[in-house]
Amino acid sequence: MKIAIVNRSKHPLPAYATPLSAGMDLRANLDEPLLLKPLERALVPTGLYIALPPGFEAQIRPRSGLAIKKGITVLNTPGTIDADYRGEIGVILINLSAEPFLIEDGERICQMVVAAHAQATWEQVDTLDETERGAGGFGHTGKH
Repeated sequence: MKIAIVNRSKHPLPAYATPLSAGMDLRANLDEPLLLKPLERALVPTGLYIALPPGFEAQIRPRSGLAIKKGITVLNTPGTIDADYRGEIGVILINLSAEPFLIEDGERICQMVVAAHAQATWEQVDTLDETERGAGGFGHTGKH
């Protein structure tokens, strides 16, 4: 699938790291480093603008290495980029560690996954069909 992209960053286009990768790393596009203090959040620019085809979204997800090593994650995980959005991709990062974290220009801050989606139309009814699970909610199976 080809996706139109405008790259106003100082960095190469996002790319898949391996032939079977689902996501591409996005990089911070900063004029100066950004210090993210414990429990602080920031909108980090990428300098990227995309035009997704109808029926697709781009999901912004945390990078597992940043999460486990530094406690840095994407606050609104997964962030969603709709097919009709044309603004700059910004990433809301939060520092959940006890230590400040310095985000450098070009740092890989998240991953982006392009995925197909469907739009639903509601059909209002008075009752729903029965299932084995029924109304069982959180932890209803008792399995660990």
